[in-house]
Order: sequence, then structure tokens, then C-alpha cells
Amino acid sequence: MTSETLEALGVSIDEAFFLLGAAILLIEIAKGLLTGSMKGRTFLDMVASISTQIPALAIEIGLLFSGYLLFSLLADSLVTWTLPLDTWVIVAGVVAADFVYYWEHRIAHQVRVLWTQHAVHHSSRYMNITTSIRFGPLESVWSLACHLPLVFLGFPPEVIFFGIIVVLAYQTWIHTELVGQLGPIEGILNTPANHRVHHGCDAKYVDRNYGGIFIVWDRLFGTYQREEETPRYGLVRDFDSVNPLRVWFSELPGLFRDLRKARSMSDVWTCLMAPPGTYPPSTHSGPNQTTPGTAQRGAQVAIPDKAP
Repeated sequence: MTSETLEALGVSIDEAFFLLGAAILLIEIAKGLLTGSMKGRTFLDMVASISTQIPALAIEIGLLFSGYLLFSLLADSLVTWTLPLDTWVIVAGVVAADFVYYWEHRIAHQVRVLWTQHAVHHSSRYMNITTSIRFGPLESVWSLACHLPLVFLGFPPEVIFFGIIVVLAYQTWIHTELVGQLGPIEGILNTPANHRVHHGCDAKYVDRNYGGIFIVWDRLFGTYQREEETPRYGLVRDFDSVNPLRVWFSELPGLFRDLRKARSMSDVWTCLMAPPGTYPPSTHSGPNQTTPGTAQRGAQVAIPDKAP
């Protein structure tokens, strides 16, 4: 297989899932209008989700092009064990990209500075296809950094980027309430039911089901949760804005506020790198408080001072 053929295949897969998502969206809208559940606020939330593509695409086009050049440069200059561009390597590349996505995704939930970008995706109180394209403008920076080690495993850059495209394209159709549970498939693939759990802010659903295509990673690493009842979607903290600008930058004001209150480099490190919702006591005038099960979705959780 040539690089051009692989690129064309990636485009075709992306377009196929886009069309599938568009079909589901039309059904969602029709159902909402017929049942009366499609309110004005629901529509505005969908517009806010779509609007996130403005800053995301403006940055992502240049970033992905630069990332591909960097991956190619490293592969050409430092890697002498490049795998052949054949079917088995491409399949392995998709599986590897999905494995990387699991950890990329999981870490983005655990590190506040990364969460400022990924929280955009979780900030909707609704679950529909438009949520699948609700992205923070700088999410691709972290994604590229996480996939860089695949270059040193010998995967050609075009295979790595093909894997990234396939993993993201697949997830378009799972952002919906139209599809119920799918039996045994639920234990292997990421499905709408599995992914609804991931978007839930109920205590038992928070920080579960990180997988992209395969849900087996969650089963292997202890983060799987079956959908038991319809989740309450969105952030744990009280955020329900349909203002595009507030959606784009929802977590940044709180981060900047805590950084301004930081009294030491240790405080700065905690503000940036600790789990979302964690802050050093020096940035909080009240007593230390811990809210179990909410740290990863924006609830404020104080931590004790650490010994030097």
C-alpha cells in the first residue's frame, strides 16, 4: 500500500463516519421536534458545540501539518527500524493509536492544565452528535505529544496519523441517546451506552470509560462502568452556558484566578498539574474541603500542604 492510498482511505473513513453522524443528527432533530424535547436552549447548545470548531480548526490545521513534518523528520533521522507500510502494520497502528488515546484521554482528566482543553468536550448538558465535535482549541497539542513514541516503535508517520483519524472518526456516532445497549459488543467496543457513561457527572460515572474504539482498555485498567441509568451529562460544577466564548474557555478563568493567588512555585505546580478541582490551601481562604467523586469534573477540592 502507498502513502497516497492510505491517505485516501483515511479520508474515506472520516467521511463515512461524518455521514453516519449527520444521519443520526437528522434523526435526533426530527425526534426532538416531534416529541417537543428540542427546546431553544438545546438548539443553542448545539450551536455552541459546533462553534468550537472555529478556534479548533484554526489551530489544528497548522498544528497537524507541523506535527506530521516533525514525526517525519524524526523517523527519517533517528529511526532505522521503520515498519513496512502493509495491511498488518496499518491494523497494528490503529490498535496502537487507540491504546495511546486511552492514556492520552485518561491523563487529560487527571491534569488540570490539560483538563482546561478537554473540559470543553464535557461541558454540554446534552448528548447528541454535535457534542462529538465539541473540542478545546489546543487538545491536539497533547494528542501529538502522546503519539510521538509510536515513531520510535517504528510506525511510519502516515500510519500514526491514519490511526489518529480513525480513532477520532469512529467516536462520532457514539455521542447519541438514540442507540441503546448493544449486548456483547458493549464489552469489546466503545458504544453509545459506554460513552454516555463517560459524559455523565454522576459520582459513579465520573472518570470512566476512556476508550476510543475499544472499551477493553477500560476493562484491563479498571476504569470500566456499565450504563445502569441515564447519566446526568456535563461538568460536576455548575456550568450550563450556551455562550460560545464561555464554552471555548470555560476552565481558564478559574485556573488563572488560582494562579494569581499562588504563593510559591509549589502552588503553581499544584494549580497546573494536580487533578482538576484540586488547589493548594494558599489559594483558598476557607477550611479544606473534599467532595468525594467530583475532583475530575471541576468541583473545588483542597489538598493539605506537603512537607518540603
